[in-house]
Amino acid sequence: MDISVIFWTVLLSLAPIAELRGAIPYALYHGMGIIPAFLLCVAVNSLVSPLLLLFISTLHRLLSKWKWYARAFERIVERARRKVHDPVEKYGYLGLAIFVAIPLPMTGAWTGALGAWVLGMNPKKSFLAITAGVIGAGVVVTAVAFFGIKALSFFTKT
Repeated sequence: MDISVIFWTVLLSLAPIAELRGAIPYALYHGMGIIPAFLLCVAVNSLVSPLLLLFISTLHRLLSKWKWYARAFERIVERARRKVHDPVEKYGYLGLAIFVAIPLPMTGAWTGALGAWVLGMNPKKSFLAITAGVIGAGVVVTAVAFFGIKALSFFTKT
């Protein structure tokens, strides 16, 4: 397997928009095995929450002096607060895990970690909940991507 596939898979796993939803299908399409793709993408995407939870307060204090940042941050935080608040309010950390596990746009580790920070949740418990959600999303995305690629191969010559 080409090292560039691993590089782009890692990069997609870390990207706020793509996360697992982009990285796993990319890895599978480019020939990575199902188990290595799942393990790599889940491991890398799980790194998002501790890094974000660890550095976001300091980074926010430093950047909040700029007006453009404050305006942009308020919009992003308000969106994360709206999305995460109801499941977390109803189910606590389990709600956070379920929220992250739903493989839809803006429901991944980035939004989960940002929402946990905004809601003042315990960072260690949030990390565990977000990691559980990432694993759940990884299972769903891997299954859909694997069987989707297999179904499409029915229509192509190999």
